[in-house]
Amino acid sequence: MVKLYSGGAYLVNGTELVPEEEAAKVTALTGKEISKEEAKQGTIAYSILKEHNTSDNMEHLKLRFDSMASHDITFVGIIQTARASGLTKFPIPYVLTNCHNSLCAVGGTINEDDHIFGLSAAKKYGGIFVPPHIAVIHQYMREMMAGCGRMILGSDSHTRYGALGTMAVGEGGGELVKQLLCDTYDVSYPGVVAIYLTGKPSPAVGPHDVALAIIGEVFKCGYVKNKVMEFVGPGVSSMDTDYRNGVDVMTTETTCLSSIWRTDEDTKAYLTLHGRADAYKELNPAPVAYYDGVVYVDLSTIKPMIALPFHPSNTYEIDELNNNLEDILRTVEKEADHITGNPEVHLSLTDKIKNGKLMVQQGVIAGCAGGNYSNVMMAAHILDNKDCGHDIFNLSVYPSSQPVYMDLVKKGAISTLMAAGATVRTAFCGPCFGAGDTPANNTLSIRHTTRNFPNREGSKPGNGQISCVALMDARSIAATAANGGILTSAETYMDDYQIPAYEFDSSSYDKRVYQGFGKAETEDELIYGPNIKDWPTMSPLTDNIILRVCSKIMDPVTTTDELIPSGETSSYRSNPLGLAEFTLSRRDPEYVGRSKKVNELEKVRQTGACPLKPDQEMESAFKALRAYLNQPDLKARETEIGSMIYAVKPGDGSAREQAASCQRVLGGLANIAKEYATKRYRSNVINWGMLPFLLDEEPDFQVGDFIYVPEIRKALDGDMSHIPAYVIKNQDGNPITEISLHIAEMTAEEKEIVKAGCLINYNRNRHQQQ
Repeated sequence: MVKLYSGGAYLVNGTELVPEEEAAKVTALTGKEISKEEAKQGTIAYSILKEHNTSDNMEHLKLRFDSMASHDITFVGIIQTARASGLTKFPIPYVLTNCHNSLCAVGGTINEDDHIFGLSAAKKYGGIFVPPHIAVIHQYMREMMAGCGRMILGSDSHTRYGALGTMAVGEGGGELVKQLLCDTYDVSYPGVVAIYLTGKPSPAVGPHDVALAIIGEVFKCGYVKNKVMEFVGPGVSSMDTDYRNGVDVMTTETTCLSSIWRTDEDTKAYLTLHGRADAYKELNPAPVAYYDGVVYVDLSTIKPMIALPFHPSNTYEIDELNNNLEDILRTVEKEADHITGNPEVHLSLTDKIKNGKLMVQQGVIAGCAGGNYSNVMMAAHILDNKDCGHDIFNLSVYPSSQPVYMDLVKKGAISTLMAAGATVRTAFCGPCFGAGDTPANNTLSIRHTTRNFPNREGSKPGNGQISCVALMDARSIAATAANGGILTSAETYMDDYQIPAYEFDSSSYDKRVYQGFGKAETEDELIYGPNIKDWPTMSPLTDNIILRVCSKIMDPVTTTDELIPSGETSSYRSNPLGLAEFTLSRRDPEYVGRSKKVNELEKVRQTGACPLKPDQEMESAFKALRAYLNQPDLKARETEIGSMIYAVKPGDGSAREQAASCQRVLGGLANIAKEYATKRYRSNVINWGMLPFLLDEEPDFQVGDFIYVPEIRKALDGDMSHIPAYVIKNQDGNPITEISLHIAEMTAEEKEIVKAGCLINYNRNRHQQQ
């Protein structure tokens, strides 16, 4: 049972929940009165945020982190941005892992070129470099960097180490650049929601089952959006820390800001095992703590789960699905048809029902969610003396780090898996984002990974291909494999098996990881490959702007995978202009051409050439504006021209800054949305110098229309609640309508970043003024 409270609640002595409307009970239980404001300071989150806040205002936080982490499709751009902004050395430990382009399979030398660049940067600036195949980013951070009361910032959305007492945040690269320049992460104090755990999971239920049960309840209603999820209650101690890590990493899929768990002796044992006993301290809420909401989870009631395509929140109990296969799978097929919009590309799942059972074509256990020691050990146990079969179904297993892999070898789990027909690979994140184990066309893969967005597994509907992923726990994936690919709950194969204790061996880290923090060799040179390019020049914001609508997406949610695809683009993340060619390629293939045309016009404007020929549509729009506004002197050369994307709710999913930077390098000046799916995407938009407009009403404009926003710099200095704008239709007579845009709260620094044209310009300007 997962139950959402309708309002806030008090937690008394860590065990008793009191709904806010019954607050008088708190006094009766404690024998003293405590105000709501005082009780808000009783959360674990409050104490950690206060410790890391550099301002004297807890309502508007300015946070400095203890360490940071990036992987090989984000660290090149971050370091290039910071270098252009005056970086001299890394001021805090910065871990550069190589777990996304590890295979070096696409683009010739360019993946390994990025790895060599990362090593040279670790030497020059004083970083920590984890070579390919040694560990996935989040497992290394759990094992070697997380600690109780700490905060970690990562350029990957699944930066979550709450189960180790660490508040971790996944953000776009711009926010990491700020930390490298000793600036702060600025955010309003977030709401804190208690995830109250009671009971104990059954042996058949793994961490993915628990996580999916929670995600299924909270995502659609936005219950924890941009809030901190604080795991409390007696149920926490019913799970060991490795298990908790598996639940915790999936909190990203709720759209929360961060997570934190109460700690106990098992947390201490985990940190001690990894040679870091001094990183432990007990974290618990105060005797009375107030939470802005409560997710009540009875772990004993959770059953093996599945998240069907195309989102981790599309959850069912496996038994429920098996009892209603045709009805439920048809809804997925209809959703696939809507996503592709192409009647010639059709995903069929109901044809995989054989004798009333669902046949699955692939299984994957991998990465920061699935590749943990306890998950793989349990999968191996279920598959002991079993047979995956020699038909289409196949199973791949990726342990999350070399130390985990080494102990799995010692325990015999690897040979057990191989004997059953599974293949075992090195630490690699590819199956999570479409760079490994892409399924065959029109097939279904079940995966203990983090996401199952459309085409994230690597298929390309534009090329006539479509496949899909359902998320499941390693236990039920192993059960399915043991049953020859028939979708099967782990309950079928469960017994009283106890996972043997994990034995951590750091030798692979000791001998391969470069530990350079505090040892910057500033005279060293960065080593560049031919695909590593500098960011192009971006101009500052002018007083007046005119936007051309270059894409309009009316889907309820637009993911970062749709804004800039994962998988095939990962090898080009170090080349801003090369990568930008893929922008919206799966969602609106004409966008790049439209935006480039607008950008060329802006370049003409910057040269001082006027009129803006040969673009007669833009000239016609300005002519209509002059007449409508009675401003005959309105000059095109003084009005910045940019492209714009409208999406109802953009930015769900990955933290990748390229979802915004690709728009910017193509000439993007703004997004207009009804709301932004995540803070991190909105931050990326701002850090790349684009305006994060909001529009409450339905958009009365189409692709090709123009939107004129006068005095935008002045508007940024105001309250931003009403920003007049004018829609100029791209049709005969250029009819004009007025609309009211607005922008949610921005910090003073964020406003200056947008005015400067991007974070790089902002930092350069500051450097020149010093």
